[in-house]
Amino acid sequence: MLENIFTLLMLVLLQAVLGFDNLLYISLESKNAPADQQSKVRKWGIGLAIVLRIVLLFVLLQLIDLFQDPVFGFHLDLFEGSFNIHSIIVLLGGVFIIYTAIKEIWHMIAFEEAGHDGERKTKTVGQVIFMIVLMNLVFSFDSILSAMALTDVFWVMATAIVIGGLLMIFLADGISNFLAKNRMYEVLGLFILFLVGIMLVSEGGHLAHLKIFGSEITPMSKATFYFVLVILILTDVVQGRYQRKIIAEQEREKSKKA
Repeated sequence: MLENIFTLLMLVLLQAVLGFDNLLYISLESKNAPADQQSKVRKWGIGLAIVLRIVLLFVLLQLIDLFQDPVFGFHLDLFEGSFNIHSIIVLLGGVFIIYTAIKEIWHMIAFEEAGHDGERKTKTVGQVIFMIVLMNLVFSFDSILSAMALTDVFWVMATAIVIGGLLMIFLADGISNFLAKNRMYEVLGLFILFLVGIMLVSEGGHLAHLKIFGSEITPMSKATFYFVLVILILTDVVQGRYQRKIIAEQEREKSKKA
């Protein structure tokens, strides 16, 4: 019993670490809903995702071999690969996240340059919840497979999923409000999301044994991901302080001339 409790604590910590990029996506996607519905959308999306994660956990435990068996493959002069269900889901999820990040960055540029033409198209509550749940399931594959490597006790894994989901519900509004009040960090968040997409694409390519020009795709390690993440954050902090310093100096120059 003591071993199960220790494993549960480890899994909750794992859920918290792996859930950061998921929370970032949820915060950005919820902005597509009507303003007065965004908090509700986040809570419903995460709540439904918790239930579906437990269902996915049960399915993976029963049918893990089917997810790993090759579905189709190809062998060409320049490309070759062997795809299973796991690799397809991770690849498509990574491509979609890259597309989302690029679209949001383009929206920010268009909003500044074109004004009316750059306005965000509002989605229905159902559409946003669906996208949050869908992408939550894509993100959940890594955490569930990692959990299965640590234990085979269903209630331990299910409890960790529920606790991790409740933590996400608790933090989702805070992260969304922080990004809304500090728009400068939204660009940083989008580039982190772009990096997450690249990591998923590289992982999906590795799972599919994808080779391009004879070179096999290797997955981006978590250590590399967090290192680049820290560099991005430090660069943004330094740039922000330097920019504020320049603005302060310009204000002093203006006051002297006045």
